[in-house]
Amino acid sequence: MSEQSDLSEPMAAQVIEPGSHDSTMSQFVAFTIGEQNYCVDIMSVREIRAWTGATPLPNTADYVRGVINLRGAIVPIVDLRTRFGLGETEPTSSHVVVIVAIEDRLNGLLVDSVSDILSVSAKDVAAIPETDVGSRVRYLDGLITEEDRMVAVIALDRVIDDISVH
Repeated sequence: MSEQSDLSEPMAAQVIEPGSHDSTMSQFVAFTIGEQNYCVDIMSVREIRAWTGATPLPNTADYVRGVINLRGAIVPIVDLRTRFGLGETEPTSSHVVVIVAIEDRLNGLLVDSVSDILSVSAKDVAAIPETDVGSRVRYLDGLITEEDRMVAVIALDRVIDDISVH
């Protein structure tokens, strides 16, 4: 019986009070595009799917690979490599699509691979430094330094700003 009470004390010490510094923790789904690391807020991710192809649409931006039917919803697929000006992805079966919700719209992000889930404090997300690169930087909200890598936080609303499929 005394063993149980000893075990319950450390558990009680781990309770996080509302308003404590840990309440600013955020989680991000991290993925790669080539050698670069990016992430999106986990709250916007609806699912992660293997690449199975997309139906191309005429007169769409070059970064829109086409659309998929996701349980009756037509979802545009954005090639992030093309959107960021890094060339076009040659998808293979190892590529994945991260389905994200932005406001009330679903969109798919074609990426090379999903690497992990990052848990970071808001204070650990650094501002993007001002550069002359312009277009690629405008799609980013911040930078996370994690061990030996930097992970760019994607501003989904700006990446998907002018895509509409009805």
